[in-house]
Amino acid sequence: MTMVSGIVLAAGLSTRMGQPKQLLPYGKRTVIEQVVAVLLVSAVCEVVVVTGHAREAVEAALADWPVRRVFNPDYAGGEMLSSVQVGLRAADPSSKAALLALGDMPGIEHQVVNQLVEAFQAGGERSVYIPSHAGRAGHPVLVPRPFWERIWALPREASLRDVLRAPDTPVTWVTVDTPSVLHDIDTPADYEREGG
Repeated sequence: MTMVSGIVLAAGLSTRMGQPKQLLPYGKRTVIEQVVAVLLVSAVCEVVVVTGHAREAVEAALADWPVRRVFNPDYAGGEMLSSVQVGLRAADPSSKAALLALGDMPGIEHQVVNQLVEAFQAGGERSVYIPSHAGRAGHPVLVPRPFWERIWALPREASLRDVLRAPDTPVTWVTVDTPSVLHDIDTPADYEREGG
């Protein structure tokens, strides 16, 4: 099986939530634990969690989980791009692609992850793979290694979208039958909707 690294972006400031949303209860776990738990039973071969805000607390929550934790020192000013760059650099050297998962998306489903990995294994490294539900783009996004250099080269003020939406970036849309790919947690209302 082609190796795909799961990279969880969990460094954000949670400004709109008012508290670290990765640490909010979600069932018997925290939000970040739920994301990690799903990835660990999916087709990714490793899980790397990028931390930043509330680093010590997030790392403590993950102490018993078989994941690697890497710190993004620019989490407060580099937006999500800096965490993506840190995560890609931390991926296993033999990894052929990275599945970029949001640390505030506890509704992530392993079937969706597997569907993206299978699409990549069938389609190869020439495009990025983005889930789509009801005509809307969602997460997680699978980015093959040939695109990583372009992401690393982006300036601090740029966005991952600058690569994903570039005219010369082929995109394979992977249609999924669940709206979970559209739902992350930014506000208390989002958290309530997601069953928190």
